[in-house]
Amino acid sequence: MADVVQYRLERMVDELDDLESRGIFTRREIAEIVKQRRKFEYRLKRPSPLKQDFIAYIDYETQLDALRRLRKKAATRELLRQGKKKTKTRKSVSDFAPVSRIMEIYRLAVMRYKGDVELWFRYLEFCRQRKNGRMKKVLAQVIRFHPKLPGVWIYAAAWEFDHNLNVAAARALMQSGLRMCPNSEDLWVEYLRMELTYLNKLKARKVAIGEDKGTLVRDKKDADEKQWKEENKDLFMSLDDEDKENNDHVSDEESEKKLDLFSEHASGLLKTIYGGAIQALPSSFSLRKQFLEILESIEVADSEELRIEILRDMKRDFSADPEYWDWLARLEMADASITGEKNEDAMHSRLQKAVQVYEEAIKAVPSATMFKLYINFLLDAIASERGEVEAFSLSDHASSYISEILKVYEKAETTGCLTEELACQCISFYTQLGRLEEAKKVAENLCSGKLSDSGRLWLLRVSVEIRCITKDSLSPSKADALSIFELFRTVLTKMSISEAESLWIMALKFFANQKKSFEKLIELSLKAVAKYGGSENGFSLSSAVVNFILQKDGLKHAREVYKRFLALPHPGLALYKNCIELESNLASLGNKDSLVNTRKLYEAALATYDQDTSLWKDYHSLETKLGTSETAAAIYWRARKSLKDSAVDFTSPDQL
Repeated sequence: MADVVQYRLERMVDELDDLESRGIFTRREIAEIVKQRRKFEYRLKRPSPLKQDFIAYIDYETQLDALRRLRKKAATRELLRQGKKKTKTRKSVSDFAPVSRIMEIYRLAVMRYKGDVELWFRYLEFCRQRKNGRMKKVLAQVIRFHPKLPGVWIYAAAWEFDHNLNVAAARALMQSGLRMCPNSEDLWVEYLRMELTYLNKLKARKVAIGEDKGTLVRDKKDADEKQWKEENKDLFMSLDDEDKENNDHVSDEESEKKLDLFSEHASGLLKTIYGGAIQALPSSFSLRKQFLEILESIEVADSEELRIEILRDMKRDFSADPEYWDWLARLEMADASITGEKNEDAMHSRLQKAVQVYEEAIKAVPSATMFKLYINFLLDAIASERGEVEAFSLSDHASSYISEILKVYEKAETTGCLTEELACQCISFYTQLGRLEEAKKVAENLCSGKLSDSGRLWLLRVSVEIRCITKDSLSPSKADALSIFELFRTVLTKMSISEAESLWIMALKFFANQKKSFEKLIELSLKAVAKYGGSENGFSLSSAVVNFILQKDGLKHAREVYKRFLALPHPGLALYKNCIELESNLASLGNKDSLVNTRKLYEAALATYDQDTSLWKDYHSLETKLGTSETAAAIYWRARKSLKDSAVDFTSPDQL
């Protein structure tokens, strides 16, 4: 290894001597460069060099070369400042050696890590930036090692097309890539773009030499100007004679024929590539969209017929896909923005066409996804109509959009496509409109139907009921409070604690200041915990009730309630920990009764959860702080005895 490294360093002598003789680096700096290179060379000669070793060496050499070039420019400026005439100096070995060395390190790296695509592309980018002649060879290597990677073929073709100006080679690479990766959307799209770009360059060259005019790129401004001149040609006075007009007319006809040749060629290319693409990728919806976008951005012969053909093929192949219908409807609005239709009536007519597309879609694909896309489109239309701030103000066309949304919700319910998400969205929409009574009726109907087990829906229903009651006065009447309580009772007794978590929290907050209703709610919670059991972790109903009572009525009442919960068959570890925290906080302040209660709680918890390591640790910590050394040691040995088969091994009381 040492011999190889020494040999490689000796090959750098000429370069280093040249750097010193030209005054770019001092002898001390050159010694440091040799030291660093020796370190990197030894790393590369290890049995298994890391990728980071190669990258670090390349970065060091790149920065060193950048410094060399800066100092060379500074030396040149210094000579000019001294009055010496600037002469073109011949490049020496130190000008070529850095690039050659970096290229060699890259070569070693990619041979070591052939499968690292990122490293290959770094290598290619370096070759491209330095305009190195090894670029073609590196491209051939990366294609050989990664023939199934579309990005490699695209990069190689782009280099041939843009930098090497070899269209035939670029076309051959693209076609080879399509044979190797026929299922790549990017390859098909980039191949079409490349052919059209080449055709447009030919067209531009004809224009530059005066044999043609215009381009294949569709320019809306030029089209509008031409249309305006045609419509207002009577306003212009001709200053030329009739012969000049005839000559101009003939030349215009000739250029139109030439333009037709280019546009017909572009149309043929698009048809050919489009046909091959859909044959290779018949189920790719995004590919068809990209082809249509390209078609709309260029001027080709029979563009409207091509557009109709693509849309017809898309409808045939994707009529069962909700995404297709949503795209087709939104295309109507996109066409309006492209054609420049900005007045309100034109936009409204476009939107009506989009609504017709959605209506056809919900008949063809009656699904929850389709209804959701339809509703989102109408909501976007309202927002764009009135702005986000006034999105729900009933004026102009916005009111018709709102009524259309409500009809869509009704259709979704009648067709059986109303999911929990759509139902909640419907109720929220009514409340945003301020129609609380209608929202209340809709929520009541939905909660009594097939979505009666939805916690989110019940939560919305209860919140709407509360808003209806409190909209006139903040404090509800006894009758209203009783009706709300019965509503809570209905849902809380039929749903599990985990499903009705938000409902329990809402009920506790709503009845916090109503003593009788709150006591009834506590009885409901006791029955629920007795039925479903307490929580080991996460949301704990019993802990939530105890915390509410502690804040509202104080410690004494909270103790009475948590003792009632702990008397149930399965109160849950979360309740034990909550009560222990409550009592231990008071015990740390010197309350002896709380210390006794904390120990009782630990003993009761450990009777059921004796394999819980954190519980033993907390108990031992409590005795260490507030108890004696005897009690702490006793807890330690009890824990060791109980946790003998546990994965946690306690070797001393301190570690516990």
